[in-house]
Formats: sequence, C-alpha cells, structure tokens
Amino acid sequence: MKQPLNLSQVRSYGNVEFLARQMVEGFITGLHKSPFHGFSVEFAEHRLYNTGETTRHIDWKVFGKTEKLFVKRYEEETNLRCHLLIDTSSSMYYPEANYGKMTFSVMAAACLAYMLQRQKDAVSLTTFADVIDLQTPVKSTPSHVHKLFTQLDLLMLQPKPLRKTAAADVIHQVAEKINKRSLVIIFSDMFENSEKSDALFSALQHLRHNLHEVLVFHVTDKKTEEDFSFDERPYEFIDLETGEKVKLQPGQVRDTYQQAVKTYFQELKMRCGQYKIDFIEADIAQGFDQILTSYLVKRTKMR
Repeated sequence: MKQPLNLSQVRSYGNVEFLARQMVEGFITGLHKSPFHGFSVEFAEHRLYNTGETTRHIDWKVFGKTEKLFVKRYEEETNLRCHLLIDTSSSMYYPEANYGKMTFSVMAAACLAYMLQRQKDAVSLTTFADVIDLQTPVKSTPSHVHKLFTQLDLLMLQPKPLRKTAAADVIHQVAEKINKRSLVIIFSDMFENSEKSDALFSALQHLRHNLHEVLVFHVTDKKTEEDFSFDERPYEFIDLETGEKVKLQPGQVRDTYQQAVKTYFQELKMRCGQYKIDFIEADIAQGFDQILTSYLVKRTKMR
C-alpha cells in the first residue's frame, strides 16, 4: 500500500525547484515501466500523415525506417501555452501544521512547470485570493521558469490572515487577458461561497468560450474536509477565511456535514463535465503522480 505523502518533509526541504526536478524525473522513469508507457513524455516532433494533405512536409527519412508516413511538426504546432493558477486564500493554508493544501499545490505546480520546460512549452503563473496577486508573462526560457520556482517558494511562507476566495472574478479577468488558445490549470479547494457557484461556473465557461482547455485540480485534505475524520472530543472549528468560530463535537454534525460536502462536490464535478472541463479530485495525502498523469492525459488529447 502506498504511503501517505509527508508534506511536512516537503516543506522542511525548502527547495521547490530541486524537488520538482527529482519528482518529475522519477515519475518519467516509472512511466516507462507502467501501463501508461504509451505516453510520450518528450512528445514526438512528428504526426501521422493525413490522406489528402500536401506531401511537402513528409519526413522521408522516417518513412525509410518505418514505412509509415509522418509529417514534420513545426514549433507553432507542437508548443503549448499553459497558465497555472493557484488559489492563495486562507483556506488553502489548511491544515495549519504543514500548510497542507498550499504546500501540495505549490509542489504540483512546480512539477508541471518543470515538465512544461522539458517539453519546451511556455508557462505562466497566476496567484490569487480575492484579487490577482501575481501574474507573470507566458514564456519558456529557463530564466523565466527559474523565477516561477522562486515565486512558488514564497507561497509556502506565513499566510496572510482572513483572505477570502473570489475565484469567479479572477477567472473572468484571466480569460480576458489570454489572447492565444491555452491550457489553463487551476489549483483550488473551490470553497467559494456556495451562493456564488453559478458565478464560478460562468467564469469557467468564459474560458471554454474563448477556446481554452481547462483542467481543475480540486485540492482537499480528504480525511478531514470530506470524511470529517476527527477524534470524538470537543473542538473549536475556525473558518480560516472569515475568522468565525464554532465549538462542537464532530459526532454532532458529521452526517449532516458529509452529506452537504458530498452534494456540493458532486455538483462541481457534474457541472465541469457539462462544460467539458477536466475536474480532478486531488487529495493532499496522495503523491504528485495523480497530477502529472492527469496533465499528460490532457496534453495528449490536445495534440
């Protein structure tokens, strides 16, 4: 059985760039030995020839070796533009012991940034809570990606208190600013006010309307946030985004809480499916392979 991910160790190491490189290289090594070996992590610079198109770009050397017709891909065909969005609202720094959801999101985004760099794809980073805190250009240069790692390192520092999420407003702004077709990857616990869920889906639909591909990683501490697995004793629960406090024993509300959360998360998943948005449940106790595999599946569909 796979051991739970130790995010405290990730935090204590403190070098996002090095860890991302190690994790991605390990993932790729494992990928070649797994049922997913059909994925090309390097992404071939050729595609199969389609009957009827010009023969001008056929690679005859490859034909001589394989007896199959392949067309050379050019930079504008192969390169991807990817925007990484990370929710930095206060709830993302839960659990407080290791800032779990933020630590997980930072490392997951770092792994994707490193993989994108390997593939010579362009990447940008946007961080937000109720407003956009940071939005970098979309570039593929090593110096640019190194700056992204530096920004990701900063996200794991002490959070600002009582920062609410306004994901819908931010996603609308991002949709307006992205000019070329891109892949937009969002890391968020999606704890938007439930009354604003229509606004959130309107914003996600805005991205799809502009022909962008969207991949949402729903980041949760499944053990406590979904299963509500707390010892049966008195607790004081604090809303990290408003500061509101309530004292109770978990058993008093567990069934009601689990049903409400299940209903909300099912709606998220269903409505994302309706808009052809990939919605991936990302439990912070699991490793980063779930993130990289989901990205590769999405990337392969976009080729």
